[in-house]
Amino acid sequence: MEKVLKIGIIGCGGIANGKHMPALKTVEGVEMVAFCDIVKERAEEAAKKFGTPDAKVYEDYKELLKDEAIDVVHVCTPNRSHSFISIDALEAGKHVMCEKPMAKTYAEAKAMCEAAERTGKKLTIGYQNRNTAQNLYVKACADKGEFGEIYYGKALAIRRRAVPTWGVFLNEYEQGGGPLIDIGTHALDMTLWVMNNYEPEMVVGQTFRKLADQEEQGNAWGPWDPEKFTVEDSAFGFIKMKNGAVINLESAWALNVADYHEASYMICGDKGGADTLNDQARLNYIKNQRQCIEMPNLKAGGAAFFEGKSDGSPAEIEAANWINAVRNDLDPVVLPRQALCVTQILEGIYESAKTGKPVYFD
Repeated sequence: MEKVLKIGIIGCGGIANGKHMPALKTVEGVEMVAFCDIVKERAEEAAKKFGTPDAKVYEDYKELLKDEAIDVVHVCTPNRSHSFISIDALEAGKHVMCEKPMAKTYAEAKAMCEAAERTGKKLTIGYQNRNTAQNLYVKACADKGEFGEIYYGKALAIRRRAVPTWGVFLNEYEQGGGPLIDIGTHALDMTLWVMNNYEPEMVVGQTFRKLADQEEQGNAWGPWDPEKFTVEDSAFGFIKMKNGAVINLESAWALNVADYHEASYMICGDKGGADTLNDQARLNYIKNQRQCIEMPNLKAGGAAFFEGKSDGSPAEIEAANWINAVRNDLDPVVLPRQALCVTQILEGIYESAKTGKPVYFD
């Protein structure tokens, strides 16, 4: 019999309840045995809904980490605390799944990578969008060289009016930014992953806070409070990689645009290209002197382009693959150094927006 892996949840708010805990509930051979939140009632509710009958509840995450029976910790707190909680968990001998983004700053994310390498424990970041059918298909094609040398990418995380009005999303201190670090991080992760390029040379970017104070909001989740809106409402960046490839990154919670695309990207190579602009894979290439578009049927089951679970939601696949990596000592799907690159680029865009100058990386 395989050992039952015991999991502790740190942060029992929206992302834990909406993604991590329901997904872990679908994975065999795991038990959620500890729950921590600064609001004790949230931890208690999570324990009742997702925990074992004897699950423990904590207000201080350091007390949870003292439990030697816990094998894995999921960090589901605001961005500000991702780094130090993850590092403490790694140092306590736990494998760590940290919700995206990796951290507020490159220095914090780098320290997380170093802690994982120092302790020998596994660390991954919650970029579950890699597990959609369209992204797995495009990635498989890219890895086979079907697009040739990919030299251009566009990462898209554009909402017309969908500003999150709950939690601390609008709080710069807690989150480090707005749509760029919140949803832009997903689009950039997928673009870099499909391009298999993690060596940025420089970035230039600009952030805007143009719509946050308007009374005519039309927001999908109801009106936001302009006084609490301390982050950008849109951000844009241009990234040049060391091999000469370039990426445009567009992100917005609120933007006057008719066509909006979230968690999407476009890539162009010298043999062909692809995009996921309508939540499906669309490939383009030239054949017999004709321009061709290929749109594979991704609704048919049975095609597993990844380890572990071959169906379910992206979050369920993420959880299954993560637990499989821990149990069988495999690399996680999202490697720490890949997520570090995402954070480095995002920080560079924010810095460029502040200084008005390009940011060059060593």
